[in-house]
Amino acid sequence: MLKRVFAVLFCLSALLVTSARAAPDIQSWTTDNGARVLFVEAHDLPMLDIRIVFDAGSARDGKAGGLARLTNRLLDQGAAGLDADAIAEGLESRGAQLGSGSERDMAWLSLRSLSRADLLDPALDLFVKIVARPDFPKADFKRERRRMQTAARYRAQKPSAIAEEAFYRAVYGDHPYATPPGGTVKTIPGLTRSQVKDFYRRYYVAANAVVAIVGDADRARAEAIAARLTGALPAGRHAPGLPPVPDLQQAKQEFIAHPSTQSHIWMGQPGDYRGDPDYFPLYVGNHILGGSGLVSRISEEVREKRGLSYSAYSYFYPMRRKGPYVLGLQTRNGKRDEALKVLRDTLQAFIDEGPKPHELEAAKKNITGGFPIRVSSNSKIVEYLAVIGFYDLPLDYLQAFNSRVEAVTLEQIRDAFRRRVHPERMVTVIVGGENGKKQP
Repeated sequence: MLKRVFAVLFCLSALLVTSARAAPDIQSWTTDNGARVLFVEAHDLPMLDIRIVFDAGSARDGKAGGLARLTNRLLDQGAAGLDADAIAEGLESRGAQLGSGSERDMAWLSLRSLSRADLLDPALDLFVKIVARPDFPKADFKRERRRMQTAARYRAQKPSAIAEEAFYRAVYGDHPYATPPGGTVKTIPGLTRSQVKDFYRRYYVAANAVVAIVGDADRARAEAIAARLTGALPAGRHAPGLPPVPDLQQAKQEFIAHPSTQSHIWMGQPGDYRGDPDYFPLYVGNHILGGSGLVSRISEEVREKRGLSYSAYSYFYPMRRKGPYVLGLQTRNGKRDEALKVLRDTLQAFIDEGPKPHELEAAKKNITGGFPIRVSSNSKIVEYLAVIGFYDLPLDYLQAFNSRVEAVTLEQIRDAFRRRVHPERMVTVIVGGENGKKQP
């Protein structure tokens, strides 16, 4: 019964798009042991979303590639003497949902629960145990490590994954962003349970955490929840700053032979970072160039006019340090040189000339018109709060988003792209058949 109620409420939450939701009022404070909390009060539905984020992504792996992800995946496999089945049953019986994940910058855990005290309190108790008292059982450690090894072997055979990992290595070199969050076939077998425990003790601490809470609670209740969650953690200290990402000094091109009839092309460079002053001109400009699907310039030139690729795109992926700026496509082996030339020419023309007035107007309408959908549910808002808190963005980031998009000018886009995007120094990675043929 609880599962059906929860499913109905989840569907309703996706429909409650209101003007208030487009600009949520964010409250913030710091707990006694140093965790930052962001909270949005929303009583539309009797639900609560909680997300705790740690500066514990793969950028902290060092030479132990995959360690951050393995640690994160093991948290709900056993905690405070409860095994994975007992944890799952305890949450499911109360209609609660657990989530977790890790990428390069961050690792997180989330809880979604009905806000009724008799359901939320026991669900929150289990969540606290998972976050603060994991057991890292030996058998589960070995199983999860095997699963990650299997996934790494699969990625090593998949052309899109091969291209992505080679691209990150070429763009980031010795920087911590270079290695894949999931580790590699070489690094995963060497991971130990002792390393997992040490990683957890170092990074899963209050001073290294941000808590986001959205839903049916007042400030006093939210403060109590945050204190209960982070109070179970040692205070610790925040992870040290990551090194800057250096700009590329020259162009690089890498071809990786693969037995496929399609070539996967990744081209790009270090791009922007969270809080970057050029973020909005670059974001709006790229929406026109390659970020708006079939109506973007890249898609128009590569797909619509010439039929060279089903999918051609570009995007900025800002992180704590400069994340990648990626331009990509997939095309038949025999057409890849032509497709790559069109991609490069389209980028260069955009840098040289900038967007046209009608393109900028259409991009602004598209971005601002779609913004309410991005914050149309508690689960979406809590993800934004986690990002705002983790990257120390202004608390009015969501409220000011549309106005900052509207304020972008043609000259700002031209200026930002000319200063920040350098086609003559980009990395290009191609994965496909030699000489336009499928490999035997």
